[in-house]
Amino acid sequence: MPAGMAVAGIAAGAVWAWLAPASHSVVVVNKSGKRFHEYLGKGNEADHYFDSAVMMVGLLVGLAVVSAVLVWQWRQRRGPAMAIALTAGGVALAAAATGTGAGLVRLRYGHTDIGAVAADHKLHYVTEAPAVFFGHTPLQVLTVLLLPAAVAALTYGLMAAASAHDDLGVTPSVPETVA
Repeated sequence: MPAGMAVAGIAAGAVWAWLAPASHSVVVVNKSGKRFHEYLGKGNEADHYFDSAVMMVGLLVGLAVVSAVLVWQWRQRRGPAMAIALTAGGVALAAAATGTGAGLVRLRYGHTDIGAVAADHKLHYVTEAPAVFFGHTPLQVLTVLLLPAAVAALTYGLMAAASAHDDLGVTPSVPETVA
């Protein structure tokens, strides 16, 4: 099951790389060689860094909920082992999606080094790749990677709590015979 969720993560990463908005900006070099960086557009194009990270988290959470519901349909395997597998699959899903997404936008937009802008040209237009994570600290990356696993486990737990059967409906019900 974690392998299937990882494959879904690869597909989600590819969809995210296609949909996530890039940030357009301009770098201006003044006469003294100092660089000024400003985002273009009516609104602030820098908001696209947040927008793209939210899009990734939304795709991951949606896939986590769908995965939990699909796993719940596998009646004979319901229980704690399936919850553990679902949690591992959620981490695999997030890792595959973020890795694929980051790799594809890197291929699409390349690396942008604003500090390496040549001083001989006064104006440079730059397109920056969308951000996969909300930031680069380990806690921010870990949060995005663990959130789908937590959502999948929570969804699975809620379905288990709402089950009317003590055994979660694993054993088939035997019709009562009238004597």
